[in-house]
Amino acid sequence: MIRIGILASHAGTTAQAVIDACHEGTIAATVAVIISNNADSQALDRARTHGIPAVHLSRTVHPDPDDLDQAITGTLTANDVDLVLLAGYMRKVGPSTLRRYHGKVVNVHPALLPRHGGRGMYGAAVHAAVLASGDQVTGATVHIVTEEYDTGPALAQRQVAVDPGDDVAAIEAKVRVVERQLLIETLARLALSPDPTGPARG
Repeated sequence: MIRIGILASHAGTTAQAVIDACHEGTIAATVAVIISNNADSQALDRARTHGIPAVHLSRTVHPDPDDLDQAITGTLTANDVDLVLLAGYMRKVGPSTLRRYHGKVVNVHPALLPRHGGRGMYGAAVHAAVLASGDQVTGATVHIVTEEYDTGPALAQRQVAVDPGDDVAAIEAKVRVVERQLLIETLARLALSPDPTGPARG
């Protein structure tokens, strides 16, 4: 089974969904470590509850960005991580981590990339942009993480309709359902591949 390292910042609901899917055998993997830039993150509490190493790494403990990046890389490597998942992680992944895990850092974005991606595009801001653009469909994208926000190759996408009268909250609720499903299905598929991300390296 592959070993997944999760980077999370807040509640850790996505991390919990992945932990549960691994325990149930839906994903042929194990969560090897959870790292958070927030010492009070519920994601760390969820890790501890399940006996998963929980590590706080942020600029509070590593003020220099390069030192922080190296610490994250080192923690993932020390825990024999094969695939890195960003689960609501609110920081940009550094170059050391991206080099060490080239093509093996995965994120889920609540829109159909390349639409409505980039710096500052997360949470409600994404769904507000969908409404402002008059899009009739939106959805979720699981993609490889690269140096620039939301520009890496897409691994999977799923659409949902934007119905007349939908507001930001309505769109967010619909996207959240397919986002979680798509992520679990994609991780399950990747876990069965000898090279978890295959062609994405190109």
